[in-house]
Amino acid sequence: RLAVAAVFLVHGLSKLKKAKEMGGGMGMPAWFVLGLGAVESLAGLAMVLGLFVQVAALGLMAIMIGAIYYKVLKWNMRFTMTGATGWEFDLILLAANFALLLTGGGNIGLL
Repeated sequence: RLAVAAVFLVHGLSKLKKAKEMGGGMGMPAWFVLGLGAVESLAGLAMVLGLFVQVAALGLMAIMIGAIYYKVLKWNMRFTMTGATGWEFDLILLAANFALLLTGGGNIGLL
């Protein structure tokens, strides 16, 4: 859960910055990129804190399904690509969130 949280916190904060600086990005309006960044950041934070992990995982699964949809059907990206990330990374994040949805956040052993 912490690894998934780290990935989504980094990417979510990046989207928030991109929406603010560039007025959008990735061929999407700024309000949409802002929404994605907010959901990714809040879900990542929830996972770090161990709060609503399954709800956060469900929301992140929806985002990853959307990302795979765009990469495969809109942007014609292959599973793996040279010089760019294909949709293999998105698929593993989808699977990791599915595992968290089914199993919950668990105990990280520090408390």
